[in-house]
Amino acid sequence: MPRGDETLPRAPTPPVDPTRRGMLRLAAASLAGLGLGGCLGEGLVTGALTAPEKQSALDVSPLLLVATTRRPAKDPRAAPYFTEERGRGLSFAELRLSAPDRSLIGKVSSVVTGDWRLVAAPRVETGPGAAAAFADATLGRDVLLYVHGYRESFETAALSAAQLSDGIRFRGVSGLFTWPSAGSTFDYGYDRESALWSRDALEDLLRALAGPAGGGRIHLVAHSMGTLLTLETLRMLRADAGEGAMARIGAVVLAAPDIDIDLFTKGVERLGPAAAKITVISSTRDRALGLSSTIAGGVLRAGAADRERLEALGVRVADASEYGSGLINHDLFLSNGEVQQVVKRAVARAAGA
Repeated sequence: MPRGDETLPRAPTPPVDPTRRGMLRLAAASLAGLGLGGCLGEGLVTGALTAPEKQSALDVSPLLLVATTRRPAKDPRAAPYFTEERGRGLSFAELRLSAPDRSLIGKVSSVVTGDWRLVAAPRVETGPGAAAAFADATLGRDVLLYVHGYRESFETAALSAAQLSDGIRFRGVSGLFTWPSAGSTFDYGYDRESALWSRDALEDLLRALAGPAGGGRIHLVAHSMGTLLTLETLRMLRADAGEGAMARIGAVVLAAPDIDIDLFTKGVERLGPAAAKITVISSTRDRALGLSSTIAGGVLRAGAADRERLEALGVRVADASEYGSGLINHDLFLSNGEVQQVVKRAVARAAGA
């Protein structure tokens, strides 16, 4: 097996089960396939009838720490909390959530109604102290920081962060870095520029988390266009803060990276030894990345590259091509339980390092 390989089991073909229980499972799976949400509308519901192995910390205490470069809403403590416009600096918010119904009926109904919900933002702080406030709120624990992709609202990004953290049963602090996405299919250019515009703010946050106020490991999971923001920021962090800050970075999972393959190659090379922290979830059947490639003049996106080309850069690769059963196949790390386990294993490896 190649050094950087992250092998996924072969995508199973479900057997035909004529029993009543089998029909219930088939109905739930069919409903799950119809769920739409997230970047370019891929389904986000996983394991509707699967009992959790144990509770996540988020399930016990449903509090999401948020850092954002979005402009606060008129009342940032009430929905929609933050807008699609660019703010004047970094903002920190504690976001209270409502956990899903864990009963069997609740799990089946969540396929249609959704599971996690936003309840309130009891604390919002904007300005120079926002990054430090986020770091202080972690209380020295490990952090799982999700960086969303293209066409996401504040709400959908927050719900994806919650679903991811709960899905891998993360025991530390759940966090979100959300940048000003317009939330529109036709605003790809605005989203890309907004993501890059947010690099300094994300670096400030990572530096605060890597400082004495943080204390734990920082695990990064970035999706789609958010992987461009994350990779560029890590380059800056290494150049500005050195290997000491990089040592506090745990797992770096880049799911369906919407990055020019040549830019991706340069970015990974500039990370030096830290490139070994990266796990790429790729798929040659990702239609969203195919569209991005067309917009970018036909240049291959890193998330659609062959495994061998990515592994040659020294990163781990989980090829999820076999798991794409939808029209888009862009959110597999959220919509497919097996692919989501790639994130869990990456975090476990980094936590044990």
